Amino acid sequence: MNYPDEWTQKEYLTNKKKLEAQGVKVLLIDTILSPIRKADTVVYNPPELKKEKANTVFVFYCDSGKATLNRLQEYKERFPNNPCISLKGGRGYWRVNMMVLDDDN
Repeated sequence: MNYPDEWTQKEYLTNKKKLEAQGVKVLLIDTILSPIRKADTVVYNPPELKKEKANTVFVFYCDSGKATLNRLQEYKERFPNNPCISLKGGRGYWRVNMMVLDDDN
């Protein structure tokens, strides 16, 4: 899969579901020590993140999405074996009750 620099919340939820069905882990990484309610987040800790398998997708978020997008190249250099993506709009645009339904209907 070719990964863009940013995912919206909907893209994150949709792609996470698809990728995890294929056995690819997707992590939502908290860079501001402020977890998102009702979301499974991991605190940004480079030594721990380096232990993740290659191809684990790292989705970084901050309050607005601007800081993580500005630092995206740094993350890509620090974790060359993992796709790195910024969450567009960050924590501020996260909708707690948003969910993605299956397209099987």
